[in-house]
Amino acid sequence: MHLARLMLMGLLLLTPIWGRDHAARLPWLYLVVLAFAVALFATPLVRALALRWAVLDMPAARKGHDVATPLLGGAGVYCAFAVTVLISFDFSLQLKGVAVGASMVVAIGILDDITDLRASLKLLGHIGAAVAAIAYGVVLNVTPHWMPASAWMNVGLTILWFVMVTNAIQFLDGMDGLATGLGVIAGIFFSITALQTEQRYLMYLSAALVGACLGFLPYNFRPGGARIFLGDSGATFIGFTLAGLAVMGEWAEEDPIIALLTPMLILGVPLFDIGFVGVARIVTGRVHSLSEWLAYTGRDHIHHRFEQLGLTRNQSVLLIFFLASTLGLSAILLKDATPREAVLLLVQAACVLAIVAVLEGVGRWRPRS
Repeated sequence: MHLARLMLMGLLLLTPIWGRDHAARLPWLYLVVLAFAVALFATPLVRALALRWAVLDMPAARKGHDVATPLLGGAGVYCAFAVTVLISFDFSLQLKGVAVGASMVVAIGILDDITDLRASLKLLGHIGAAVAAIAYGVVLNVTPHWMPASAWMNVGLTILWFVMVTNAIQFLDGMDGLATGLGVIAGIFFSITALQTEQRYLMYLSAALVGACLGFLPYNFRPGGARIFLGDSGATFIGFTLAGLAVMGEWAEEDPIIALLTPMLILGVPLFDIGFVGVARIVTGRVHSLSEWLAYTGRDHIHHRFEQLGLTRNQSVLLIFFLASTLGLSAILLKDATPREAVLLLVQAACVLAIVAVLEGVGRWRPRS
């Protein structure tokens, strides 16, 4: 099995794609398969290292696993994406920025998996990664140019976006396959939207991320439980990369509102969760400061609420995948919608999130068995 994976990866690595007829050779499929093969090969190696170095997630009352499970799975996903990008892409300035920032959050995540960093240090690291991306031109352009200090406002909003999406995905890494699967779904919808808007470069980048996540899933979302976890390194890498793809894209040149809403819908579930949980924790008095909010760990995220409603873990994960896909479909339909259709799509998305909020509220008050 290991030999077969190695042979597949070697064959793919020896097959260059740039400079050939992309349409005839389906480059997006090549990128998905290459990243998948590298992740499929790299993850067992990372798992062996995590076992040797005793980088393990130990069972605890608030956790859902019964045996010590290796961490550092994100290193396999990162390697798969990095190898695919390095051999298949000419680096644009913005891609360099996302690559540098993503590498920083992976390094911070690995340190956290090994040493359990303070939340404030991780936040500073994530802000630093966002600043690194901004230095290469990865900046939102959402404030009107006539506003005072609009450039600095865009920088501040970009930092907030990177930190929020990075942590939103990390917060959802609480059930097998959840964060990785959301990375796959978001990557697919970013690919489709990039194709709609004739941004093939972004489509190929998204395809590489999809393949890297898919290659990790067989070890993490499987009968009998995960053999390895993403860890903070993997969840934050997926989140940061998705945030970067969202900023790099020109999602609707003639309509800034659609351009803003498209990535927000694609990432709607994690964004809703981090917002809903953050407000709930403040309103209920569970946190009283930013440091407390960063350090707080609880079972109040969307997957926990669904489990408290009586769903199994796998059912909770699959339901969240369905919700994310529904919002993603709204995003790709939004581009060519008439004003009336756009309003209906946004109302539909709002209704989906409202139903989720009601279910989360029911799950909050439902007594645990």
